[in-house]
Amino acid sequence: MGFTDLLNEVGGFGRYQWLHVTLISFPGLLMASQNLLNNFVSGVPSHHCRLPANQSIYNLSLIYKVDMQQLLKVFIPPDSSGNNLDRCRRYAHPQWHLLATNSTANVSDLQTEGCVDGWTFNQSEFFTTTVSEWSLVCTRRPLKQMIQTVYMGGVLTGAIIYGSLSDRFGRKSVLIWSYLQLGVLGCSSALSPSYLAYCVFRFLSGMAVSGIILNGFSLKVEWIPTKSRTLVGTLTSFFFTFGQMILAGLAYWLRDWRKLQLFVCAPHFLFFAYSWWYAESARWLVLNRRSEDALKSLYRVARINGKPEIKGKLTIEVLHSHMSKEIESSHSTFTAFDLLKTRRIRRISICLVAVWFATSFAYYGLAMDLQKFGVSIYLMQIIFGAVDVPAKFFALAMLTYMGRRVSQICRHSEPHWPVWVKLSLRPPLPLFTCSPESCTPQSSGRQEWALSPQWRELAAWQLLQS
Repeated sequence: MGFTDLLNEVGGFGRYQWLHVTLISFPGLLMASQNLLNNFVSGVPSHHCRLPANQSIYNLSLIYKVDMQQLLKVFIPPDSSGNNLDRCRRYAHPQWHLLATNSTANVSDLQTEGCVDGWTFNQSEFFTTTVSEWSLVCTRRPLKQMIQTVYMGGVLTGAIIYGSLSDRFGRKSVLIWSYLQLGVLGCSSALSPSYLAYCVFRFLSGMAVSGIILNGFSLKVEWIPTKSRTLVGTLTSFFFTFGQMILAGLAYWLRDWRKLQLFVCAPHFLFFAYSWWYAESARWLVLNRRSEDALKSLYRVARINGKPEIKGKLTIEVLHSHMSKEIESSHSTFTAFDLLKTRRIRRISICLVAVWFATSFAYYGLAMDLQKFGVSIYLMQIIFGAVDVPAKFFALAMLTYMGRRVSQICRHSEPHWPVWVKLSLRPPLPLFTCSPESCTPQSSGRQEWALSPQWRELAAWQLLQS
């Protein structure tokens, strides 16, 4: 017998568990906003060098009746594609002759300079972002990615710190603190006066996000019977899915990075206010020699679940008899290195680390730079959330009927299928490029192949065919 049997005696997955799981899962609507916030807060608007602040230039433009698009052609060179304006360079001197209809000037020979007067940002997609406010473009563009790196560093640090603190001070206490920390520091991020201050606040916010995710999950699972955990875990993950769509809607509506930052962080004050209602994990209380507090929590849960009669049956002795094995094992201390001591546990740990790394690398590699898809960033965010809905229902069915291991193998092999199909349907590339006089290898990597007699025969055959 174990702690799960105690949960069944106090009502199993009853009214308390429904309320408990729902309230803890609500912040998940904004966890997606925190992880993917940089897509919108640090979105890169279309931009070009700001024109020189010279009144005589604008007087000339009025004399020659030049509109803004023509004026930009005089000051800003085209980019490498020739279809758009260069984002990081401008002509050192105005090139009025380029306005002539019969101009044949080679613009690549004209002298250019950097954006010494700053940049002009297009506000059609974003009103303001950290990029436009602090000019994180061109040579300063890596600072834009640094914001996300700093945030993820905070998530890693928070996982290490708050994970150990929850074992010492309890899940509820650390979870309450994390709500408050994210509310205060997240709103402070919206008021950041400088890039450095914003990075500091985002790092600390990332720590709080880890505290919420880890302790919220632990507190949720430790009050749920084992047989219900797969269903509850999958269904509560939809809060994260819908959170992605909410983020797209908020970002489209506000289009201001400070307002968006405030909107996704301020609700954590509400979560902080009602989180005091949670019951601390009875299992954690027993293992930390607070059996009387654990008994009070179990009585409270039984009363809410409509089983007040359990109070006369459940005593400290009964509680200890149910958890005797867990109490004995709690006297031993373990570290992360214990995951590598035995062969079986080491193999499982390494496999799980590899799986999580591959999954996170692929997902966040796509989800954290939606602008590279070349379509509306708001539409892409909704699509990323929408595809989660059928995928999670499918995953729930697989977990229920096929188990975790088979489901894991199948879901990780799925992305390879379209890749192999695409490669199998792709026409073979020619090994040689042939002219009437000779054949040459298609790439420099095939130069050594052309030295063998077999490849010389093939080249001669292709020459005859051409």
